[in-house]
Amino acid sequence: METSKPHVALLPLPGMGHMIPYLGLGKLFATHHNFKVTIFLVSIDHSSQTESKTIISEMSNELCNIVQLPPVDITSLVDSNATIGVRLPVTMREIVPAFRSSIATMKPCPTVLVSLAEESNMLKYVFFPSNAWLLALTIYTPILDEEVKGEYVHQKEPLKIPGCASVRYVRAGIGIRMSDEVLVNSWEELQPKTFAALRDDKLLACVLIKRPQPNQSVVYVLFGSGATLSHEQMIELAWGLEMSKQRFVWVVRAPTEESGDKAYLNGIMGGVFVSRIQNVGFVISDWVSQVHILSHPSIGAFISHCGWNSTLESILNGVPIITFPLFAEQKMNATILIEEFGMAVRLEVLSSKKVVGREEIQKKVRKIMVDKERHGIKDKVNELKYSAEKALCKGGSSYEALSELAKSCEASMQLQNEKATLPRAHE
Repeated sequence: METSKPHVALLPLPGMGHMIPYLGLGKLFATHHNFKVTIFLVSIDHSSQTESKTIISEMSNELCNIVQLPPVDITSLVDSNATIGVRLPVTMREIVPAFRSSIATMKPCPTVLVSLAEESNMLKYVFFPSNAWLLALTIYTPILDEEVKGEYVHQKEPLKIPGCASVRYVRAGIGIRMSDEVLVNSWEELQPKTFAALRDDKLLACVLIKRPQPNQSVVYVLFGSGATLSHEQMIELAWGLEMSKQRFVWVVRAPTEESGDKAYLNGIMGGVFVSRIQNVGFVISDWVSQVHILSHPSIGAFISHCGWNSTLESILNGVPIITFPLFAEQKMNATILIEEFGMAVRLEVLSSKKVVGREEIQKKVRKIMVDKERHGIKDKVNELKYSAEKALCKGGSSYEALSELAKSCEASMQLQNEKATLPRAHE
């Protein structure tokens, strides 16, 4: 007997920045549309294996089936010092046989794949876990490759993307054009201009606190799961937070292989930092639930690397941001937050290029927490929060977009079932 609902396979890239939005998408398929969902996790090193275990422990097996694919050995394929940008595509290419083997054993077999990996045996959707502006740039990169002479980084003028804001840097594109459709980790009202441009090209389918503190009185500090600051930057950040005289929660990750904990901070701050800030600051060295912290009423601002997951979580909880981009598309995200959304403040020094001094950190923390300008910034982020809540509710743009995608999957499955029941012609 054929099942009446599609079985969706989700295959995210390794790393929290990809796994978290894929888990959220899987939950929506399961809870809103009663689809069977299987999420395949890929590990690239010991750190990503630990992240996968955390994800598995957080996810209810009643909603989605979690499959940890066996690690692949790529030591003979890439240099031992290769960057994550080199190792990642090789890993995803080499994991395909194990992924296909796992798929073949499933009953019912998945009929829909949501991934960035190359796999064409199922109905294929790309889920783009970053913002729509970066998607537009990614799609347009092949055209830019033909039009732009020389290296992108040497161009004096911003690169123009039809219908979108221009951009000053480019990240390598991915095989989005080969998918059946594209999903974006955003919503219609958040980036209407960019979504309109994407639709013109017919490329888009849808889209803890230690003790009680006064409301909006605490600055939350975290730079994502994959980034660390330099030794010098850690010192300047510690001093800047202390000098601001504002309460803060700082999730610490030390540079390179050093221990990211209170002992490390005391070491770089002369042995007295933690004791000095104990009445206003709280240092955390373990993994924490960022959503849990940002949703706490005490949080008033977020010093963030501007990863897209962190950006959306800030919006959904109405928390303004002090932008501290470090790499990848984070500078694009910071630009959107400041210039388009108006919910963030910009550091005068580009954090990915130079050390941001303690005075600058102190100044921006007080600007977003104390100065009069904070009211306008808070009003902007509250408007975006309302927009997000509306988009996610029944009848909202994101809810309806996912519903249309679900109908498309069901129609495709019904067509396949009908073809399977047709009598075969005699040879």
